[in-house]
Amino acid sequence: MLSNKKLIAILISTIAVVSLISYTMLNGSNNIVTSVASEASSWVGRIISEPVAVVARFVDSIDNLVNTFEENQQLKEKIDQVHELQVRVADLEVENNKMKQELQLKQSLSDYTTVSATVIARNPDQWMETMTIDVGANEGIQKNMSVMAGNGLIGRIIEVNPTSSKVLLLTTERANEGKVSARIQTKTSSATGVVSSYDRKKNHYIMTQVDPTIKIEKGDMVITSGLGGLTPSTLLIGEVADVRKDDYGLFQVVNVTPAGEMTDIRFVTVIMR
Repeated sequence: MLSNKKLIAILISTIAVVSLISYTMLNGSNNIVTSVASEASSWVGRIISEPVAVVARFVDSIDNLVNTFEENQQLKEKIDQVHELQVRVADLEVENNKMKQELQLKQSLSDYTTVSATVIARNPDQWMETMTIDVGANEGIQKNMSVMAGNGLIGRIIEVNPTSSKVLLLTTERANEGKVSARIQTKTSSATGVVSSYDRKKNHYIMTQVDPTIKIEKGDMVITSGLGGLTPSTLLIGEVADVRKDDYGLFQVVNVTPAGEMTDIRFVTVIMR
């Protein structure tokens, strides 16, 4: 039989070993639980955080898209402003050139009293027939006064108001009203006739009743003759484009290239009597 001391030593040793094993096992179990809990928490975090990140990225994309759209709108507005400015500058350049033409025309008409005017109305339906200018009776304007634009005659006054007047253009289809007595300056002499109509396809005045015996060449100048009693003489109308005989062979028919502005008329010069 073991002595009491030995029995007590064995018992104490056994308790110590059991306690150590229990402590070890308990600590290991806690580590496993902690590990499992940590993994579970991490997995749940990933599940929650990923959709949140997706939503955040989507919101950022929308914000960037809105900003891009606003920037594009601002750029478009600036581009439109630049285009408008370019159009305005181009129009001002054209207007400036036309004003220079009228100034040169006025200087060439030093033998006449003239009044400068601006076109204020031109009906699209009557574009080649009439137009309205901003001078009238208050400036001494009277019916049948001649009107020039660019470098040549373009028409005459047919209606006068206190502050405006209506001009009948040489391009009118009113054959009787638009006639002008004219003279062709040839190299050796001159030939008279009547500018009686306008060929809109060729953009030529048609001069008729021209003496068939006079030699007329392309480039000869056509001016007013003053024989009609309404239009002063020596106002430039245009130059000869080509010549042919009429259907009966009695007169020459002359196509005249206009010297005056035909379509984009902005400024005119009225020849006073």
